[in-house]
Amino acid sequence: MLRKKMVLALMLCLVCVISAQAAELKNPAAKTGVMEIDRIVVVVNDDVITRHELNERLATVRQQLKKQGTALPAPEELEKQVLERMIMDLLQLQLAKETGVRIDDAQLDKALGRIAQQNNFASLSEFRTKLAKDGVDFKKFREEIRGEIISARLREREVESRLVVSDSEIDNFLINQEKQAGKGEELELAHILVVVPEQASADKIQTSKMRAEQALAQLRSGSKFAQVAAGFSDAQDALQGGNIGWRSADRIPAIFMEALQKMQPGEISPVLRSPNAFHIIKLVNRRSKDEPVVITQTHVRHILIKTSELVSESEAKNRLAEIKKRIEGGASFAEEAKVYSEDGSATQGGDLGWAAPGMFVPEFEKAMNALQTGQMSGLVQSEFGWHLIQVLERRNADVSIEQKRQRASKAIRGFKSDEAYQDWLRQLRDRAFVEYRK
Repeated sequence: MLRKKMVLALMLCLVCVISAQAAELKNPAAKTGVMEIDRIVVVVNDDVITRHELNERLATVRQQLKKQGTALPAPEELEKQVLERMIMDLLQLQLAKETGVRIDDAQLDKALGRIAQQNNFASLSEFRTKLAKDGVDFKKFREEIRGEIISARLREREVESRLVVSDSEIDNFLINQEKQAGKGEELELAHILVVVPEQASADKIQTSKMRAEQALAQLRSGSKFAQVAAGFSDAQDALQGGNIGWRSADRIPAIFMEALQKMQPGEISPVLRSPNAFHIIKLVNRRSKDEPVVITQTHVRHILIKTSELVSESEAKNRLAEIKKRIEGGASFAEEAKVYSEDGSATQGGDLGWAAPGMFVPEFEKAMNALQTGQMSGLVQSEFGWHLIQVLERRNADVSIEQKRQRASKAIRGFKSDEAYQDWLRQLRDRAFVEYRK
């Protein structure tokens, strides 16, 4: 792979030379120009990133930041951030290829169709036309989306599937939530994350701390938060200005809440220390949170057939269609779920328990809400695969202890997931061979 890409880089150089020579024949004045030869910037295991690729990504990021109205960080800081992000993206794609995680064109087209629909376009072709008008290369956009889906699949497999939330963690979370002021509020936050390397020495910890303090100093001197985040933050949202949106108090770590309780909108926290990182938090805004007193809960069960690199969309759909036919012929939904469902609920006959609004992905919830009690759905597709859904009961209920515990569990999983994902990325980076070329 390395040799192949080096050959491609060499061919690119040759094309540049030929093009330049042709331009000189047509325009002798072109000789006064300086031609930049493409070269390897960094070697990543058996692959490389070239200067041309880095420049293309930098141009895209600059365009995105300008559209957001974000002042550009210093060129060397932005290049360092973008190059590191490219390395991490490449490492994940390499791992995906090695372990058989892939997204075929049919799956990618469906994902793009959903993106078009979410952006209120009638069709994918209309969405493609709009991208072209905005100067976006559709082929590159398509491959970026493929990479994002692959990264999400890797995260689910390597991180999400291994998370465990204990009852004692939920109990402690609920106790702390009751003690926290402002629990009826939602806070809009932005975040700068400076990661501490795993098993870091005191010197490396101090280096990370100094980097966080340098970022804070720039903020206090008047630099825009989004600009500083783009230049300093190690978080995945750094190039989007570090904005993490609205969060209810039960989804904000206690270390942040302690600082946020004393802050007004627009204020920035001091450098905060967690076990694996240094943080700077900006409180963008506050708003009251209107909790529903009574909600409609649905008792639902399902059968899931997942799609994967070994199971195509059509094969998964056909398998589920056969299961549906057997149930319609008198087979037990619960028994079919126990035998065939590829969800963790299979051992309970597919029973997902009582669900509150917003607990499931939109495709699942939309189909569930359209069903009458006792009714079974048609075949429903989501990002997880193909579902067969049956509504068992519905009820109106006050927010129960059980639901509070479910929300607490979800919040804890969110904290753990973010931290575990950063740890996993750091380990992936530490295991890799990365050589910078000057």
